[in-house]
Amino acid sequence: MDLHFKKSFTKCYRKLSDQEKQKVDLALIKFQDDPHHPLLRNHSLNGSLEGQRAISAGFDLRILYREEDDHAVVYLLKTGTHNQVY
Repeated sequence: MDLHFKKSFTKCYRKLSDQEKQKVDLALIKFQDDPHHPLLRNHSLNGSLEGQRAISAGFDLRILYREEDDHAVVYLLKTGTHNQVY
């Protein structure tokens, strides 16, 4: 799986605290090992975010992404709290 960081993800990531960045980093490592690990709570999104998916990087920290080429390429779109990304 290839992870590609969109500019929007990088911009959101920079705004996170050091502790939140560490949680996101650990979630991405876990995601690469097993995208459907139960702790990630991987799920598809509906409405205006249809076609995107989200994983959890902690209690109120989410990572939004989009898949291409049958999961071979993953575009990381946004990260932040639940209210920030939805």
